[in-house]
Amino acid sequence: MTADHHDGLRIAMWSGPRNISTAMMRAWGNREDTTVIDEPLYAHYLVATGAAHPGRDDVIAAQSTDPDEVARMLCGPIPDHKPIWYQKHMTQHILAGMSLEWLDCLTHCFLIREPEAVVASFTQQRPDAAVWELGFAEQARVFDHVCDRLGSAPPVIESSDVLKDPAGILGALCERLDIPFSERMLHWPSGPRDDDGVWARHWYASVEQSTGFAPYQPREIELTAFQRDLAEQCQPFYDRLAPYRLRPQDLTDTQSQ
Repeated sequence: MTADHHDGLRIAMWSGPRNISTAMMRAWGNREDTTVIDEPLYAHYLVATGAAHPGRDDVIAAQSTDPDEVARMLCGPIPDHKPIWYQKHMTQHILAGMSLEWLDCLTHCFLIREPEAVVASFTQQRPDAAVWELGFAEQARVFDHVCDRLGSAPPVIESSDVLKDPAGILGALCERLDIPFSERMLHWPSGPRDDDGVWARHWYASVEQSTGFAPYQPREIELTAFQRDLAEQCQPFYDRLAPYRLRPQDLTDTQSQ
């Protein structure tokens, strides 16, 4: 997919919860040509759903709660005069009834993770989680909208594939986006970032200690009947995107910094 924005490339990366989305934001934020934004629709989501997340009041005070205003900002000038704007989006923030037309100003990528792993992790903190909180159906909705607009599938990457081969997957992704791969995406300084959301102190402890993607570690997952039901409800939406996931062999050109 070739970027067609004459004033820069706006990359919207769509991920559900309990994925490597923040580490992915670190990777892009460490590029010299890229600026990032962290979950710009979070405040709107909190107000619209009434979800009692840690730091809720701080998030609502820090961001616009008007989705139309947020959309105009995301389609507007790229901050810091950079050629690339990486936008970290959570799929559950796209609520039922929200128009998707504004998405057409962005270039979209999708970060997926198998439902069983997401459910096992998410329900540790939210043992009575509802399926809509996991974002799978919303991710498929955005994906289908983008497919209909493009006439083809946008890039999809699987978190386990990234952890197994960060250079290969990110190289293939950059090629699809028609931008050079940078080795800076593989390693970053530890600590917080100015562009982290105000919720970072509640959620980002592990990524703040990181200096790169964690090695892939296969795990045996055992689910309760409730968790299994959640995963089964999510599986068809995951299966909608999974066939399009990028593989290292999808990289055809020599990577360059």
